[in-house]
Amino acid sequence: MSLNVAVQMDPIERINIRGDSTFALLLEAQARAFNLSYYTPDRLSLRDGKVLTTVHPLVVRDIPGDHFTLGEPRQAELSSFDVVLLRQDPPFDLAYITSTHMLERVQPKTLVVNDPAQVRNAPEKVFVTEFPDLMPPTLVTRDLAAIKAFRAEHGDIVMKPLYGKGGEAVFLLSREDLNFGSLYDLFAATFREPWVVQKFLPAVKEGDKRIILVDGEFAGAVNRVPAADDLRSNMVRGGLPKATDLTDREREICKRLGPALRERGLLFVGIDVIGNYLTEINVTSPTGIRAVKNFGGPDIAALIWDKILEKRR
Repeated sequence: MSLNVAVQMDPIERINIRGDSTFALLLEAQARAFNLSYYTPDRLSLRDGKVLTTVHPLVVRDIPGDHFTLGEPRQAELSSFDVVLLRQDPPFDLAYITSTHMLERVQPKTLVVNDPAQVRNAPEKVFVTEFPDLMPPTLVTRDLAAIKAFRAEHGDIVMKPLYGKGGEAVFLLSREDLNFGSLYDLFAATFREPWVVQKFLPAVKEGDKRIILVDGEFAGAVNRVPAADDLRSNMVRGGLPKATDLTDREREICKRLGPALRERGLLFVGIDVIGNYLTEINVTSPTGIRAVKNFGGPDIAALIWDKILEKRR
């Protein structure tokens, strides 16, 4: 079965193909002789009920510095495609939300992966709070008194933006840290929305495990160990990927999440686990599938396309 596929992503010339999951999906689609088209979200338009964009035919190569060729641009209706990959990275802002409203107009005639309405309704650090028993103690607020009380109860805490990405602006505050007041003021001036406050998990030094689920089923995992001088384990922040297996607790977490992900049409999801605790459910543009394969794990890009084909049939 051949597919006509469009990918909505950030500028393709800027990606690092060695670790980019979108690029892995494109390579697999091309290997299956699917027709690929590329566009960036700023090219979307809604006119007279039709969702339009300017697309380029796309050819990809697994060669750093020479990884793509674009054909001549043309205007197209998104409903003319079999599949749209929603793969732009956060920030999850009003521009992102607006694009999900537009993509929702073509779903389900065109299969959008992940489902745009559910991406909009399940941001990483909000959706996860539906499973409080799986999480570390967590507070979502911008109220100073509430944060002080939480800090008094739990001691060392981590503060991070509710809609942050890639480890940006993640801070560890010890119980007696005198920077707390200044950091609160900085966050209050920078972010209009609430932010996330969590009990610090010392187990992060052993790694922050990225576990990938495809249509609610475990597909692969990679452990990301932070640098000695950094709290953050994100690979874009210097975290070192390592091969890993799942613990019984992590399998329990996957089993709990699976039905909710399938119900929401969230086909490609990456969850983050530190120690025994679930910290995030990443649905916008999850990463990690190239790292899993590099360590001898399954070809998750192939698993995703198998599932997409099954749904299209």
